Amino acid sequence: MIKAENLVKRYGANYALNDVSFEIGEGEVVGLLGPNGAGKSTAMNIITGFLSSTSGAAYVNGINILDDPIAAKKFIGFLPEQPPVYPDMTVAEYLDFVYDLKGVKLEREEHIAEVLSVVKLTDVKGRLIRNLSKGYKQRVGIAQALIGDPKVIIFDEPTVGLDPKQILEVRNLIRTLGKKHTVILSTHILAEVQAVCERVIIINKGKIIADEKTDELTRTIEDGYQYEARIVGPISQVASALKKISGVRSAAITGARDGEANVYNIESVGSSDIRRAIFTVCAENGWPMIGLAPTGTDLESIFIRLVDRSDRKADGTKGAKREKIRR
Repeated sequence: MIKAENLVKRYGANYALNDVSFEIGEGEVVGLLGPNGAGKSTAMNIITGFLSSTSGAAYVNGINILDDPIAAKKFIGFLPEQPPVYPDMTVAEYLDFVYDLKGVKLEREEHIAEVLSVVKLTDVKGRLIRNLSKGYKQRVGIAQALIGDPKVIIFDEPTVGLDPKQILEVRNLIRTLGKKHTVILSTHILAEVQAVCERVIIINKGKIIADEKTDELTRTIEDGYQYEARIVGPISQVASALKKISGVRSAAITGARDGEANVYNIESVGSSDIRRAIFTVCAENGWPMIGLAPTGTDLESIFIRLVDRSDRKADGTKGAKREKIRR
């Protein structure tokens, strides 16, 4: 449904996007994740035709968004970070206006009533938008994106400024929409992606640094897995034995205790799976191991590690370039 091909967006010497490519298939719910200023909104604005790229191309259902924007946009419903609503209209008047603006051919009253029902706005359809809470205004923004029943729904920071209850409601709505639409969610909120997305594309400083299914993102860890082991036994002997295991980079006691067990932090070399070897060493020495669990593999930890690694690479490249210039 969506294809970004070598997208570049440059402002003078600065790159908002630098050779970004990805594809999103029909029915996928994908999170575009990154720090503020990473290039997420720029990518969304190019895909939706609100912004042109310096080079590269974006396709919607096989249509180049710049070559035939009207045809391509018929497949897209877009909620920008600031909902594009008219405060002096009622909810019903605004959706009626959007219906005409998009040139929708579906039966008007039935379609608008269905959209109002899906986003739970039926009870406030006669109220002026200016008098609605921020949460309801956000729902109105989502409703306008759904007018015309587009195949692709794109949300840019859909829960910014909402209270916890409103956030949960919007997330539930996005999950519901994902059953019938391709959904792209651009955000810097990790819990958002974890709650609703089946795939995550992480972007930092205009470049994609990871593209994985949400539950397989640990594959991107290249600098070692970390484990917390709870072992009963003499501290110095246990620590020494753990360090000698093939594939272990480091092992250290944390100082914490769990009953008779001491707690150790163990880090692997790269993607080595050292769990079986840890268990074997403890069993051979008669040291009861009452717990072994991975740490730092939640989405937040992985995100931070990936961004930090990307920043180090970028800083190293800049340093090399500066050194070359001085020479």
